[in-house]
Amino acid sequence: MQNTSGRRKFVVNLTKAVGTTMLINTPGLIQAEQLWANQESITVGQVMDMILKTIPNAPFPKTVDTLKSGNASQNVTGIVSTMFATIEVIEKTIGAGANFIIAHEPTFYNHLDETDWLQNDPVFRHKQELLTKNGIALWRFHDYWHSHRPDGIQTGMLTALGWEKYADAQDAHIITLPATPLKQLITHVKGKLGIKQVRVVGDVTQRCQRVLLMPGAAGGRSQIAAIEKVKPDVIFCGESSEWETPEYVRDARRQGQNVSLVIMGHIMSEAAGMEWLVPWLKPKLPGLKITYIPSENAFTYE
Repeated sequence: MQNTSGRRKFVVNLTKAVGTTMLINTPGLIQAEQLWANQESITVGQVMDMILKTIPNAPFPKTVDTLKSGNASQNVTGIVSTMFATIEVIEKTIGAGANFIIAHEPTFYNHLDETDWLQNDPVFRHKQELLTKNGIALWRFHDYWHSHRPDGIQTGMLTALGWEKYADAQDAHIITLPATPLKQLITHVKGKLGIKQVRVVGDVTQRCQRVLLMPGAAGGRSQIAAIEKVKPDVIFCGESSEWETPEYVRDARRQGQNVSLVIMGHIMSEAAGMEWLVPWLKPKLPGLKITYIPSENAFTYE
């Protein structure tokens, strides 16, 4: 664990690099440095509180973003950001000497992380014991990260794709690109996001300009309503039930609409947003090791 003088030295060096004025005008950084200066360590709860101060209307009265293991009073030795806190990610976190995981998605195989039905399950028990034995605090960061302005996941995705300048100022889900064949867009997205395979409903030779980017699993009704409102040439989404948006797009095309659908997969459609959490968080917690560990895609393709 680094001492307070080391943290102060870090900020002094940073000040020389970026200029005093910039630091003075960065309240979150100043607040964090004051916190570091007053004590030898920072707790999980203090990190959470610092993050929540940047989220409009937080804390929420009802949210899935709760601690799944550990406690708010424990000192933080390092932070890991990830999409899913898989057993492999937990093992890598332990190996890195960190004890605080911030994960975007559920840990225990259901949206609310309910575990009453898993008490005798060997997979659940192994994972829970791994977290408990090694003193790992695990916080889900889903509702809050999406509620950040701008949306942390959407911003990370746009940054990874290099589409920031093409995003609509009022709705970052709407992207206006130079007219490009869909096949070329798919190649770009796969390359930038590390996606091995996508599923497509439509015509890959279609030239697309208006793109609707909806990472994750917004649900069929939300996706279909957005298609109707935005009138995109193509929608890139994380996942969709096969009887919902894919069937809607197939019928829309048969009707005569020039719209296509690309399903990227849930994990890889949002992972860049959790990777972006690291550079967003580091200036707020100077001197603390913060890393991104990818949970990767669970599927292989034959």
